[in-house]
Amino acid sequence: MINKISYSKIIFGLLAIITIYACVKDRNFDAPKQSCVSEIVANATFAEVKNLYTDETVQIQEDLIIEGYVVSSDKAGNFFSVLHFQDSPVNPGEGFQIEIDVRDTHLFYPIGSKIFIKLKGLYLGKSKDVFKIGGVFSAFGNISVGRLPAAVVDNHLFVACNDISEIVPTIVDIGILDETLTNTLVQCNDLEILETELDRPFAIEREETERTLIDCNDNELILVNSGFSDFRSETLPQGNGSIIGVLLRDNDEYRLAIRDLDDIDLTGERCADLIDEFTSTRVFISELADPNNNAGARFVELYNAATADLSLKGWTLRRYTNANTEVSSTIDLSGLIITAESTLVISPNATEFELVYGFAPNLGVGTNSPADSNGDDNLELVDPFGTVIDVFGVVGEDGSGTDHEFEDGRAVRNVDIVEANALYTFGEWTIFNDTGGSGTINDPQNAPDDFTPGTRN
Repeated sequence: MINKISYSKIIFGLLAIITIYACVKDRNFDAPKQSCVSEIVANATFAEVKNLYTDETVQIQEDLIIEGYVVSSDKAGNFFSVLHFQDSPVNPGEGFQIEIDVRDTHLFYPIGSKIFIKLKGLYLGKSKDVFKIGGVFSAFGNISVGRLPAAVVDNHLFVACNDISEIVPTIVDIGILDETLTNTLVQCNDLEILETELDRPFAIEREETERTLIDCNDNELILVNSGFSDFRSETLPQGNGSIIGVLLRDNDEYRLAIRDLDDIDLTGERCADLIDEFTSTRVFISELADPNNNAGARFVELYNAATADLSLKGWTLRRYTNANTEVSSTIDLSGLIITAESTLVISPNATEFELVYGFAPNLGVGTNSPADSNGDDNLELVDPFGTVIDVFGVVGEDGSGTDHEFEDGRAVRNVDIVEANALYTFGEWTIFNDTGGSGTINDPQNAPDDFTPGTRN
């Protein structure tokens, strides 16, 4: 009899457990409530809330409420425990983000839903210059914004009883992105995946992975993908077109995160190769300096004799120390523009240069660079296509005692020279040093009086 009663109790207990689980649709027991609200009214703007921040994470004490429209979704797994929302479904003024310890948030806060956030008790902080709200995270005595525990999410986050709004992405040019659009939904047109990344998947499994988007003007934007996303193993698309995503930012670096693959339409033809590297024989070395009284005031000056500016993308200046036939050091001039009929000055010690000559160089580099020669080295100016455009000295020959020594002195290009020369020609130069060998002038030069950086005369 006892065995029969025990058996019956066991069966009854199992049936009860099965019944309870059958009634639960979501195994996340800490999930927030799904009911909507109509009585809550916002009383603060995003800007007013952000102004509460004073260089450190703070807990909001005021009864402030903000409203926004959800633009992110974790349905495809590319977002995790964060909601991005903006202040308007169309033409937003700014965006915000809240970190919450809830999964499957797309079920409770679908894209386009209007939400209210009661801020009292939440924490406001900044990470990499981006504002966020949430719970508190403490490490080594320092506090920062962390995920809001699931058990209290429904005390702060509410869905309005409005119809779902259509979020119209703001069309942006990746070359001129505006930080006010951080955490908002944007659309970028005429983009494609960087050619060298085309055969790769969206993400490496279990790792956040960055891929590079590029437009037809060579502007770049990082596409960030989760290694847990549903589309992580898909191969990146080959074509050109538009991408919609949430605009993220780490300090001055912008990134884009898609919600799912429907945000990508790269089916058009890729950009034609952009030609933005140019050569010219009107750019050449115009002055070299190794001051007798101050090695920190050394410099190299280039001159553009043409009547048009020239981008130095892909150009390099390289040095062969003493009699070396292998390049000893190189300066990459990419990113610089040498203006028409003007100079460009490169210093190995920008601070000392400015103290001595009274103005900053166009480019500051390091010691032992081509701009830091002690007067017996050889230099080459090389264009983006690997062609030597101009030279000083003879590669493989130590300059000491030769017609290309400027130790403790100066080598200046004669003003009647308006064209580069890939073969060193002594007659194009006036050279001062401390030896006077091979037709040079034995007259050590002192900075600043004996030098003319930035001026060709």
